[in-house]
Amino acid sequence: MTRLIALNKPFGVLSQFTDAGTADSPRPTLSAYVDVPKVYPAGRLDRDSEGLLLLTDNGRLQARIANPKFKLEKTYLVQVEGAPEVPALEALRKGVRLKDGQTRPAKVAEVPQPDWLWPRDPPVRYRASIPDTWLEITISEGRNRQVRRMTAHVGHPTLRLIRVAIGPWVLAPLQPGQWADAPMHKLRA
Repeated sequence: MTRLIALNKPFGVLSQFTDAGTADSPRPTLSAYVDVPKVYPAGRLDRDSEGLLLLTDNGRLQARIANPKFKLEKTYLVQVEGAPEVPALEALRKGVRLKDGQTRPAKVAEVPQPDWLWPRDPPVRYRASIPDTWLEITISEGRNRQVRRMTAHVGHPTLRLIRVAIGPWVLAPLQPGQWADAPMHKLRA
């Protein structure tokens, strides 16, 4: 039987079970949070990003979730520097040209700061003279650091990035470091 796990990956944790870095300064990995044998991440979430990471023991399901050709939507709560105006938001909605090519159109909405949000350690830098804004961004690709590069491209660098959904799977109610077995959903072909 296939195992699928939803994990709320904390900030600073690698999306892998071992760290090939230096032995004198090991970085935290998934092994500190998930002790289930033979499950592997379906995709990745950067070390400086937080939120939903799916793990499975089924290679076909893993590929189906992670491979951009299936266009499985991923939704993020993104705290950006500044207050994006309509042209910046429209550029994200249409897709922007990055060094590795044009992005697919994104769904973008300005949202209030979530009231359920946990504090981040270390906290996001605060500047009294520069406001910040929360956006909900949904993409259907998975390029390296894509959301961060997109927001920087339109002049609003990402301060905090939390993945809240992958297709039909959602982060709530998991707290950082918590995991639970996830329901199996039928995915579109």
